[in-house]
Amino acid sequence: MRYAERLNRLPPYLFAELDRKVEEKRRQGVDIISFGVGDPDMPTPEHIVRAACEAAGKPENHRYPSYEGKLSYRQAVAERFERDFGVKLDPEREVIALIGSKEGVHNIHFAFVDPGDVVLCPCPAYPVYRTGTLFAGGVPEILPLRAERGFLPDLWEVPEKRLRRARMLWINYPNNPTAAVAELDFYREVVDFAEEHGLIVCSDEAYASIAFDGYRVRSFLEAEGAMEVGVVINSLSKTYSMTGWRIAYACGSEEVIEGLKKVKTNVDSGASGIIQDAAIAALTGPQDCVREAVAEYQRRRDALVEGLRRLGFSVDKPKATFYLWLRVPGGDSMAFAERLLEVGVVVTPGVGFGEHGEGYVRFALTQPVERIREAVERMEEAGLAE
Repeated sequence: MRYAERLNRLPPYLFAELDRKVEEKRRQGVDIISFGVGDPDMPTPEHIVRAACEAAGKPENHRYPSYEGKLSYRQAVAERFERDFGVKLDPEREVIALIGSKEGVHNIHFAFVDPGDVVLCPCPAYPVYRTGTLFAGGVPEILPLRAERGFLPDLWEVPEKRLRRARMLWINYPNNPTAAVAELDFYREVVDFAEEHGLIVCSDEAYASIAFDGYRVRSFLEAEGAMEVGVVINSLSKTYSMTGWRIAYACGSEEVIEGLKKVKTNVDSGASGIIQDAAIAALTGPQDCVREAVAEYQRRRDALVEGLRRLGFSVDKPKATFYLWLRVPGGDSMAFAERLLEVGVVVTPGVGFGEHGEGYVRFALTQPVERIREAVERMEEAGLAE
């Protein structure tokens, strides 16, 4: 069977062989401690679940939802965004509901990227920035994220001939996979760069609520002029342990939101009204659940950092996200991941996030402290130390 050329253009799935080996270990009865997938292990808070159960009984939620999302949901998003970042949003024109942030990340390319247009994509990064570009017929221009720059891209090193064809710039802070953060100075630079080159900025801020030691995450939309050049895409998945619910939003430039809406009206029928009602309960209800989850992630971060340092690894404590980005000895991320798998510990090879992720592995803090300590002990027993 012949696949469409767009599928042939996709990069290879580098985790396939590792996934096969993980399943083989499980079949052999090996106890697997997985730090691989960024999927919260803590359940969705009870008050959100109750709201969904109540919403399921409302007849209006049994019909097609609106394409842009319930106004009540968009108002809840706008209110939460103003409380968190001090940015006022018009819920009718500057907010749209998404069926998970992955949907928005993918679909926004179809609103603004024509075949041959360039999209500036960071690397290492969430793969959908690049694959969404390819599906739309665009050309990814890779922006390396390097440790010596705090994993911030050097925007001004992009060749001028590529910038002339560029339509969109992706940024993502707090960052997956590196756990790096960005400050307002960087976002001001992004706004200036976008204005100079006529770019749409898409800022993926899925981890904005997970920050440690009193650190305050800044949003791209806090920068002066950001509302004129781009949007933020955010999700309830990580903040409220709702990955399986598939609910998120985009907010910012009215023109960009309108373009995304035009795509969505043709490819989906909107987010479930039941899920939107649950999301309203999450956004407007008590935030103790978020603080408790963040405190637990911080305990896990501390346990993993302490353990890795004891094994001789040089690792900083991330300020945000529930990831830890570890430079590996020898620089071969797949080989290191396979060595860990021999002792039943699963991590994500950095090369799976793009060529500039080589030399690192990502740990997701989705295991309780006692399992983290056990994983470190297994690494030590296997001689996996610096």
